Amino acid sequence: MSKLYFTYSAMNAGKSAILLQAAHNYREQGMNVMLWTSGHYGAAPDAQSGSIESRIGLDADAHLYRADTDLFAAIEAQHKATPLSSIFFDEAQFLTKAQVWELARVGDELNVPVLCYGLRTDFQGELFEGSAALLAIADDLREARTICHCGKKAVMTARLDETGKALTSGDQVSVGKEVYVSLCRYHWKEALGR
Repeated sequence: MSKLYFTYSAMNAGKSAILLQAAHNYREQGMNVMLWTSGHYGAAPDAQSGSIESRIGLDADAHLYRADTDLFAAIEAQHKATPLSSIFFDEAQFLTKAQVWELARVGDELNVPVLCYGLRTDFQGELFEGSAALLAIADDLREARTICHCGKKAVMTARLDETGKALTSGDQVSVGKEVYVSLCRYHWKEALGR
């Protein structure tokens, strides 16, 4: 039985770069991998593939998943056609709870490890649905670390408006990575006036 892994962090910790490096290592050893990223935001509604991109310039093609994607069926079909050594998910916070259970089935029934990378909480300090499910059932939890401007470990993400003020309400997701900043809990509370 293979494991379900969840690597989580605040923004700007290098999760996508870590994922791409790990996938490269598998491929360098002649192993087949399958990469997935969220198709929820910014992708054309009918697009089936996209790209995982890191802030340091690494990128790779990936399948897109949406809330209605049957991940177990898609992975099982690919695994039957070309045996897979590992599955990688970027933006795993956007998985549904049901999809996280499907990924657990991939490890349990197909014996293929699934490595998920994503944010733990949103800008209001609330768990994303996918992150909550992964924190609950993943076999292995890992934290990718980044730092606040004060030098302490950043564990929170704030969303800023165009003036640089931290927002305290709004949709859970807003496309535009430039409006997010990673902060320690103290500076996050200070920015939100809590």
